[in-house]
Amino acid sequence: MFRTVAAKKDHVVLVAGGPRGHNRARIPREPMPMTDRTEEIARHFMERIPHARDLGMTVLSLGEGTCEVSMPYDEKLIGDPATGVIHGGAVSALMDTCSGAAVMCHPTAPVATATLDLRIDYMRPATPGQTVRARAECYHVTRSVAFVRARALDDDEDNPVATAAGAFTLERGERA
Repeated sequence: MFRTVAAKKDHVVLVAGGPRGHNRARIPREPMPMTDRTEEIARHFMERIPHARDLGMTVLSLGEGTCEVSMPYDEKLIGDPATGVIHGGAVSALMDTCSGAAVMCHPTAPVATATLDLRIDYMRPATPGQTVRARAECYHVTRSVAFVRARALDDDEDNPVATAAGAFTLERGERA
């Protein structure tokens, strides 16, 4: 016979008693479906980041562990005045922010996240004058770390500007 001895946000601990003593089992809770509240939290996450506002980032879509964010072309982001190409740092910030929002939308419902590691491979310069979009997917979550893949794109969707792979911390707890 199992009885619950602890109920946590992400798991339940069950104990089975018997003639040979007690056995414990850690049973994961069911993932939380994407809700309006989860979406609100992810959007709030984006709005609270000053550089996201300053770079003109806008959330295009949110899903269960996915996010798409756009960043319009702006002359203040130009890294090479001779070509008009935006600075790689702006693309990095876009991909990092989009990835963090994807983690916040994951069904395991973290209340906060921070970048542990983000590797970005630049494939080509973003086309001057075009909006750059990032699409991120949180594809694996452990108890304390989330793993994300992302792509930065302009109008040429078959030819990415950059790709990224990252790891993000997870803070568990009750959402307000």
